[in-house]
Amino acid sequence: QVQLVESGGGLVQAGGSLRLSCTASGRTFSTYTMAWFRQTPGKEREFVARISPSGASTYHADSVKGRFTISRDNAKNPEYLQMNSVKPEDTAVYYCAAGRYGGSSWSTYGSWGQGTQVTVSS
Repeated sequence: QVQLVESGGGLVQAGGSLRLSCTASGRTFSTYTMAWFRQTPGKEREFVARISPSGASTYHADSVKGRFTISRDNAKNPEYLQMNSVKPEDTAVYYCAAGRYGGSSWSTYGSWGQGTQVTVSS
């Protein structure tokens, strides 16, 4: 497993942009599928996006497609979630996750960050 730390959350106006970062400990970062999930109170953790170990393949949930972009820099370690044209419904705690097998279910990811709050005002 790897230790993950997110940063970059905060308050942003609707239509604005925000970039989340996720830094992983350990030298095996480049062997993991990385993903972002989000969660609001009383709801299940929702898949946002994932990226393959090499960075060559990405997949975004329909709710964020065309607005959010996941990327990674294996040489420098961080993984990013660029959030553009944000909407009030994007308000949530965003979690970075790492897993060996990928997928869109939170249960396939064994390592999680502590979460970072994103609040979008209307």
